[in-house]
Amino acid sequence: MTKLNQPVSNLSVAAINTASPLGHILKVAAPLLDSLLGINKLRNIYLSNNLSGLPKQEFSEKLLNVLGINVIGAQGVTSKIPQEGPCIVVCNHPYGMIEGVIIAKLLTNYRKDTKVMANVGLKIFKEIEEYFIFANPLKPKAAINTSAIKQCFKHINNDGLLVVFPAGRVSFFQSDKQRITDAEWNRLAAQLALKTQAPLLPVFISGENSPAFHNLGRIYYRFRLLMLVRELLKIQKSTISLSAGNLLTSKLLGKFDQTVDVNDIARLQCYLNDERYITPWQDDNQSTQLKAIMPDVDKTKMTNELSNLPSEQHLVDFKNYSVYYGYQQQIPNCVAEITRLREITFRTLNEGSGEPCDTDKFDATYMHLFIYDHKNEEIIGAYRIGQTDLLLKNNDISALYLSQMFNFEPSFINQQQPCLEMGRSFIVEEHQGSYHGLLLLFKGIGVYMAQNPRYRTLYGTVSLSKLYDPRSVAIIDHTMVNNKDGVNANTPFDNKIHPEFTDFINNRTLNIEQVSTLVMGIETDKKDLPILLKQYHKLGAQFHCMGIDSNFNHTPGLLLSVHLPSAPEKLLKLYLGNKKDNYVNYPEAAYTHSLN
Repeated sequence: MTKLNQPVSNLSVAAINTASPLGHILKVAAPLLDSLLGINKLRNIYLSNNLSGLPKQEFSEKLLNVLGINVIGAQGVTSKIPQEGPCIVVCNHPYGMIEGVIIAKLLTNYRKDTKVMANVGLKIFKEIEEYFIFANPLKPKAAINTSAIKQCFKHINNDGLLVVFPAGRVSFFQSDKQRITDAEWNRLAAQLALKTQAPLLPVFISGENSPAFHNLGRIYYRFRLLMLVRELLKIQKSTISLSAGNLLTSKLLGKFDQTVDVNDIARLQCYLNDERYITPWQDDNQSTQLKAIMPDVDKTKMTNELSNLPSEQHLVDFKNYSVYYGYQQQIPNCVAEITRLREITFRTLNEGSGEPCDTDKFDATYMHLFIYDHKNEEIIGAYRIGQTDLLLKNNDISALYLSQMFNFEPSFINQQQPCLEMGRSFIVEEHQGSYHGLLLLFKGIGVYMAQNPRYRTLYGTVSLSKLYDPRSVAIIDHTMVNNKDGVNANTPFDNKIHPEFTDFINNRTLNIEQVSTLVMGIETDKKDLPILLKQYHKLGAQFHCMGIDSNFNHTPGLLLSVHLPSAPEKLLKLYLGNKKDNYVNYPEAAYTHSLN
């Protein structure tokens, strides 16, 4: 029978596995060790604040209040977790003790079926044992670990919420990485996710233990275990933030074939939420400076211009839509309407100029390829296209719009053979969800290139709207760029990225679907890669450089080129039709030239 007022938890070294060969020694040395390791201070906090015997949630709440630990970001985590059904939360392990209590309390408030796989060391607090499935990471072959794995599978199969700290031990300084981070993550959570189809939510917990902790750990790793209680006391009156990206569904995880990849992607997504490596876009206050959009262009004037175009400039028809191309001197009203619609469309992406229309000097020298809706007498999308062989007759690279954004060396393709510089593409908002808009633009480009087979290569940028998180843009930059020869950005995209990403990408090539998974894990609205980027990738694009377009609201743009004859057969048939073979077999000598 328990004595009156006897504490439920025995906070002493003497309570640690006294049945072991070291049990007697620990019992004799307990008073000294309790003092050296800070356990006496923890016991005093426990007793003086009447924590003994409290229910688990009340105990955790009171312990955090007594320690003065302020937890922020809780809502951002729970809002990503389904209210019911199996789910696995994975976290980094910066402190070694308190994060287990924080996560257990938070998620149990949200879902009563929460279990946390934790280090057996947390058994020190009997009041909160019910939270945990205990394991011993220091003894991988221990029987307790086999039991823990079985309990985890059972819990997930019973539609429970499971929390795992895959490192199994506290973060520490790693000399090969020259930073404090988790040890290699155990693959259990990834295996659970793949086998049970449960979604994964990576959660990043901010902070780290003291320099003394990490310095002593470098001398002997077990010193870290001995110092955990003192470290717990050191973080009193601290703020610990929790942050999560998006839930990684089984569909997203299915894009990775192996458990090791799922494990690594979960770890990466966890660390990508480290606020120290999140740099938001600079606020240019453009929203307060937007001028009123210019009035619509007279529809009769536009239709008259179209009727006067030569027949070869009428490229494609589909239902009530037609694709045309022309020059400003031919179709001034159509071009004016294009610039008006560009500004409207780009403003929705935080890319507008702020002027009544989006125009510059290049509108007068570039070709305009666009879709016209005859039924509603309106333009629904367009491309602005520069013909390098016509624009660079005087070897003046400044005649190209993208020369403002990139430093093109003479070896770059636009100075080696006739190319089409593609830019300022848009589809009006009402048609962005339909397939025909982009398809018609590319069919129009295909017909034009078949008519003018000297153009073998098109190049340009995909604008990555500042509606994308800078982390997504950095990931696209690091994973997609595959040919940096002959070009560099005048204003490079310079955004730091977490070193965990560098570790992740070393010796690993991601396909575009896997890059998509990373981006969708970051974006708050879960948006995918830009559709135009995927379209160019399907065509076999080479990606050269990421730069900032200072003339386009400082928007990041990814420079790419497509050698159209090398595109997949299926797409060549789609875009070139019965002209495909003539175009592909057009003799190289007929178009190769040098502008130097």
